[in-house]
Amino acid sequence: MSLGNGRHYLAIPGPSVIPDRVLAAMHRPAPNIYHGELTEMVPGIVTDLKAVARTKHHAAIYIANGHGVWEAAITNVFSRGDKVLVPSTGTFSEGWAGMARALGVDAEVMDFGKRSAIDLARLAERLAADIGHEIKAVMTVQVDTSTSVRNDVAALRRVLDEVGHPALLMIDCIACLGCDDFQMDAWGVDVMVTGCQKGLMTPPGMAFVFFNDKADRAREAANCVTPYWDWRPRVDPELFYLYFCGTAPTHHLYGLRAALDMIAEEGLDNVLRRHAVLARSVWAAFERWGDVGPLELNVQDPGARSHAVTSVRVGSEKSTALREWVEERAGLTLGIGLGMAPAGTPEWHRFFRVGHMGHVNAHMVLGALATIEAGLTAVGIEHASGGVDAAASIVAREA
Repeated sequence: MSLGNGRHYLAIPGPSVIPDRVLAAMHRPAPNIYHGELTEMVPGIVTDLKAVARTKHHAAIYIANGHGVWEAAITNVFSRGDKVLVPSTGTFSEGWAGMARALGVDAEVMDFGKRSAIDLARLAERLAADIGHEIKAVMTVQVDTSTSVRNDVAALRRVLDEVGHPALLMIDCIACLGCDDFQMDAWGVDVMVTGCQKGLMTPPGMAFVFFNDKADRAREAANCVTPYWDWRPRVDPELFYLYFCGTAPTHHLYGLRAALDMIAEEGLDNVLRRHAVLARSVWAAFERWGDVGPLELNVQDPGARSHAVTSVRVGSEKSTALREWVEERAGLTLGIGLGMAPAGTPEWHRFFRVGHMGHVNAHMVLGALATIEAGLTAVGIEHASGGVDAAASIVAREA
């Protein structure tokens, strides 16, 4: 017997829960890809994507996942042998650096650990030492999905400006666009990449590169660019076909249109506040449970925690037992740990992650937390009582 029958809740940090409205929009026959409704719809999608990114500059749509737009961003601004500085706070900033190296770019990683944000003083010192301006870009994540560390993007721009360094600022917002505040133009970001499957609530398959004129000028000399990843034909193309360098991702576009409508109807500021309140309720539960026993939020500083995902340390292989119990017995799937364990240790046995991004509300999050509390008891992970009460008090106050 299982209590998991019924609608399953996928609380992993992406892909996120897909709204019924998005699924309904995608459930339709294939459209004409040369003229008509689909071709008329896409310019509005681009406009609304820019509104979520808070930019007036350029946006290119790719049929890809996040790794695809990592490559797109790299190939459009770098030549082989160029140097990029990658401040790292987890697996995904390191992964972006690894892709740059594979394309012939000299990626220097500054490791700031997996539990805290980028040390701005250390970053400033490194940039000031680059007297010859060999570093062409600072490339990092706003939120690393593996660690749930959130970096202060506006502060990164201030460091570059105060040092007087001309490097591009390139930011990965794959984990957090539409969940954590991001202001591309106001914060001086030159290139931003994201995907459709998290805060944008659409099944995986599309990803986006936003870039300004400074970044496009770097494209003039970039020798890594290839025909598919070239962003120029995808921006205001003469032919609809060129938006996608081939056939459009038709049904994903219908789903994304519905998701962007939902964001606009709620209001982006309200979407961000909803995520902030729900994230604080998650933190409150784990902080209360952690008063006794091994449970611990990976990021100790609340100011460096993401509103999209929370990484949790368990310290024993009972983490896996907990994930299996809540999935098999109660219908809740939690995210495995990624890149968090010491060398030689299966990381998914000692950590897990809770996604609270996109199409989530109070009863979904509180239900997930109550299920986790039941699982902690069932598998024998020591914890203090009252975690769900602590979370509910946040919701009661803020709602």
